[in-house]
Amino acid sequence: MSIVKRAAALGVAAAIALALSGCMKDDGGPVTWRLADAAAPPALPEGLERNGEGVPVLKVYDAAKGELVDTDAETYVAGVVAGEMKNDWPTEALKAQAVLARTFVMKFCADKKSKYDGADISTDVSEAQAYAPESVNARVEQAVSATRGQVLVYQGDFINAWFHAHSGGMTELPSVALDYRGGDPAYLTPTASEESDKAPESARRWTATFTADQVRQACADAGVKVGKVESVALGERGASGRAKTLVVNGESVSAPSFRIQIGANRLRSTLIDSVQLKDGRVTFTGRGFGHGVGLSQWGAYRLAEEGRRAGEILMKYFTGVELAQMW
Repeated sequence: MSIVKRAAALGVAAAIALALSGCMKDDGGPVTWRLADAAAPPALPEGLERNGEGVPVLKVYDAAKGELVDTDAETYVAGVVAGEMKNDWPTEALKAQAVLARTFVMKFCADKKSKYDGADISTDVSEAQAYAPESVNARVEQAVSATRGQVLVYQGDFINAWFHAHSGGMTELPSVALDYRGGDPAYLTPTASEESDKAPESARRWTATFTADQVRQACADAGVKVGKVESVALGERGASGRAKTLVVNGESVSAPSFRIQIGANRLRSTLIDSVQLKDGRVTFTGRGFGHGVGLSQWGAYRLAEEGRRAGEILMKYFTGVELAQMW
């Protein structure tokens, strides 16, 4: 039965879910995400109002413009997808990113408060997602339209829709890779991830060198005063091999916090293979790019190229989640 015919039998929302997941097949193939598993949507976050089309309108603080802008959620999601992925990526990867972007903003509005007065969310990446409306093209618009109103939920609540650029081969628990204190969600487990060979070499393997004084200051900014740096070693590790802690002068320092303080674009991940202190300089070698929790974007790219649909890509990285139609 075609998607159009199923729409008549199941309703428009269900048909959209079919188009996203690509898991119920006309040829009798395996079903990995059943419509029967689709969740009832969570309540719309308090304070959000819908426009005439039923789409929530967000008060977005545009950090580039320095002003609040009323933006419907679908337009906002398009800007995020274009900011977080290149707009020429495979459509199914873009769809997966769109669902995560929409889930992220709903979760943020439900649980958090923007640091900008009057804003529901901002374009400031220190609190939210990248935003590049100028990069929205037809491919991005198609991905957002195909997933309109769809979010991922677990046990009736929006999931933490974490994602990163390149896992280096395996994802990690948020308690390890993010120093997350809220408890590791059941839908996130360390997951083997084979990234696309089109990923840049700088995301696959990297080397970063800092002065000993930069390391000392980053430790201090992460909350641990170590004095003159005389030794640096890897401490506790997670299942993926990511460092949960570094040991500097015998003191334990949160590796995720250290990475943020010293520069996350230079120390590209905490999947550190080696660290060496020599002649007043500290050199780290490692793999991957980003915190390593949730969806790997270059992993999504590879899966999309292999013919996997957005729902399958999302289920690869988030276990036991359900798709919900918010509008």
